Amino acid sequence: MKLLYPTYFPDAVTFSLLANASPIIWEVQGNYQKQTYRNRAFICNDRGKHMLSIPIAHLGKHNSKQRYKDVQIDNSYPWQRQHWRTLETAYRTSPYFEFYEDDLKTLYTTTFTNLLDFNLKTIEIICVCLQLEMPLNKTAVFQLHPVEHEDYRSLVSSKKNSIVAEEGYIQVFNDRHKFISNLSILDLLFNLGPETITYLKKLHFTQNNA
Repeated sequence: MKLLYPTYFPDAVTFSLLANASPIIWEVQGNYQKQTYRNRAFICNDRGKHMLSIPIAHLGKHNSKQRYKDVQIDNSYPWQRQHWRTLETAYRTSPYFEFYEDDLKTLYTTTFTNLLDFNLKTIEIICVCLQLEMPLNKTAVFQLHPVEHEDYRSLVSSKKNSIVAEEGYIQVFNDRHKFISNLSILDLLFNLGPETITYLKKLHFTQNNA
């Protein structure tokens, strides 16, 4: 099985593993780390690459380490309303936004307290939209050097640029800037719709790319 961290609407490279029928096991035992895709996703708007960030309820500085599965969302700030409005502004004119709108909007009208639960739900809904099987396996213990699984956990780092060459496709704001790669699966979904699966299968992501 391929070992992955569940993230906020994962990027195309991560979803290519699911699209190519790779058996997945979710890493849910590791520590939470800042500046990763655990609480952020990148989309494309009129200004180019734009980050959506989920606010986290941080512990005191003397209790800075948390397990990912224990991280709580800070809902004192209306981040869900802001994220949905941003998605509407960025993708309302895309070919498939209205087709998937009802499925996705539920994520922004339902209150979630746990980050991991929310991220898994974003992946589940995308799987429903793309008619993919949602991986259900989760780790029971954390292993720094897993021996039973292929380790793809490094994909969680938002500081790493994808080294998989993504084929360009028409994005909403192609008239303003060049093709932007390595975005959230939402960009593919809204722009390509059912053809998203075909696109993902062409990426042929392997362990050597991680």
